[in-house]
Amino acid sequence: MPPRRVAVVADSDTRWKWGASVARQIAPGHALDAYFLRSRSTPSERQLAEVGIVPDTRREVPANELVDDEELANADIVVLAVAGGTVLALTHSLGLAWEGREHRPVTVSGYVGVVYEKMVDGLMTRAGTDIVLANSGYDAGRFRSVFARTDVDPDSVVECALPFLDGAPYQPSTERPFTLTFAVQPSVPKDRVSRIRLLERAAEHARLHPERLVLMKLRSLPGEQTTHVESEPYQLLVDALDIPAPENLQLVYGNMGEVLDRTDLLVTVSSTAALESMHRAIPTAILTDFGVREAHGNHYFVHSGCLASWDDIDAGALPQPDPEWAAAQGIGKSDPYAAARARVAALRAAGPLPPLRPYYSPRTAGIYLGGILERNGFDEKGRPLPTPFGPGGSGSVKKVVRKIAGRGAKKLYRVGYQRVAPALRRWGAA
Repeated sequence: MPPRRVAVVADSDTRWKWGASVARQIAPGHALDAYFLRSRSTPSERQLAEVGIVPDTRREVPANELVDDEELANADIVVLAVAGGTVLALTHSLGLAWEGREHRPVTVSGYVGVVYEKMVDGLMTRAGTDIVLANSGYDAGRFRSVFARTDVDPDSVVECALPFLDGAPYQPSTERPFTLTFAVQPSVPKDRVSRIRLLERAAEHARLHPERLVLMKLRSLPGEQTTHVESEPYQLLVDALDIPAPENLQLVYGNMGEVLDRTDLLVTVSSTAALESMHRAIPTAILTDFGVREAHGNHYFVHSGCLASWDDIDAGALPQPDPEWAAAQGIGKSDPYAAARARVAALRAAGPLPPLRPYYSPRTAGIYLGGILERNGFDEKGRPLPTPFGPGGSGSVKKVVRKIAGRGAKKLYRVGYQRVAPALRRWGAA
């Protein structure tokens, strides 16, 4: 009998971390196949090494090539660790490609972090996968309520927790300096002035507490891309400080779990790392200096009891989350993926799986679906669109070049930073 296999389709380092961790939880012992979609945010070798999960096989492909991939079709489980629109495009297109097959994989979708905005928007693009993972009981209730009102099977929603809530419980240590770790986010805050101010404030704290070690946990090297665009990397902004950073302020990379192993206080605006920290009982501060705002995502933590300013942190604040709030977010659950494994087993035991049927179809939302399919390289029948570099493609390329040129130097810089630099980096690593 061939080995059982779980395939993870991912389009960034963060989503690979989520998808691979989910795969390990719901399919322990299965071979792990990685499909990295070619995009702006395709992870680099360094980013993959930082996640620390090594697949048994891996390849880099455009999304539309997956419909004809026999190895993907023969997998036991496919975890779609991609943006909602891409989940929809793949569910539609793979559903058509796999129709009539005796075997098709169980499909799984979900969210990399907390769902604090566009809940219905993202949820309905995931509707139609066999399993939609909800990272908490709170999310599971919201998801099922929406599905029940839109004729989507609410039983497809399975409660779990974020798959990387693990690690040893926090134990203070006298063998190392008290360590404050700031979990950086690529786009929160976003503008240059705010990010420089955040660096300055961290430096002020380091000067005020020379006995402490203050770590800025970075997400990527300049030129690497993440799920969200980082246009102002802290590595470059540190040189813009009016006063040089003190020696006890350090910029660090590495696996978040390993950094948390030596952390005594985690500070962030709204990073999912806060939940990892809370799970370990590490004091965790959700920063309020830029406001408590939906745009920053820290409104999600309003009831956590962990809101704090830099002034509070300077004064020695060590926040711990409200136990009821933490439990509602899936923090502290034992074996949170037992229900997901049971759901997979039940689907298999019921016999051949029915055809994949996403909520959005050419009949119910043809205009919306058509745009999403096109952006992901598919036509309405789920087939790959012709490449723009085929016959007659040069005119389209010229139009794109003219369009980009018309947007000015700043846009050109972003194209180079977000598209060209990562491509050159991948070619150089080949």
